[in-house]
Amino acid sequence: MAVRQRAASALPTLLRTLRKEPLKPHSHVNALPSLRRAFSLYDQINLIDQVPEDQLRFQGYNDTGFTVNGVEYEGSLLCVGNLLMSWKPKKFSEITADSLSLFQVIRPIPEILILGCGRDIQHVDPELRQFIRSTGMKLEAVDSRNAASTYNILNEEGRIVAAALLPHGVSS
Repeated sequence: MAVRQRAASALPTLLRTLRKEPLKPHSHVNALPSLRRAFSLYDQINLIDQVPEDQLRFQGYNDTGFTVNGVEYEGSLLCVGNLLMSWKPKKFSEITADSLSLFQVIRPIPEILILGCGRDIQHVDPELRQFIRSTGMKLEAVDSRNAASTYNILNEEGRIVAAALLPHGVSS
């Protein structure tokens, strides 16, 4: 009964959302795949569609930056939960323990750091891996497009997650 009541109360918001025109990505920005599930009357209502408006959501990327919550950002980004910061490294070799030293002081410690390596996945130096492990985080190193998508999914699930992303145009 409680599930039916939650679904019924979510329905007006869902209908308003479906009626709105979707944001059109800029022609020079590659859109990330949508995390929203399309459903018919036969599917269960997915309550993850009720994500707060202030939650960070990567919507697109290009060779020099990212689109987050409708705003274009140039350069590398560091995200912790719903905090977004400009990040100094411009290429993979500049990612060091010093560039990630923020993770020695922030609390709560994120479960995982998703490292967006640029266009291609890069081999992470063992010393950097050890530093990240010493903070209590797990590390996932992937290309920046997949790093942004993974961050979106984990953040929407309510997990404590961090991402350090180089622009997609960066290659080894």
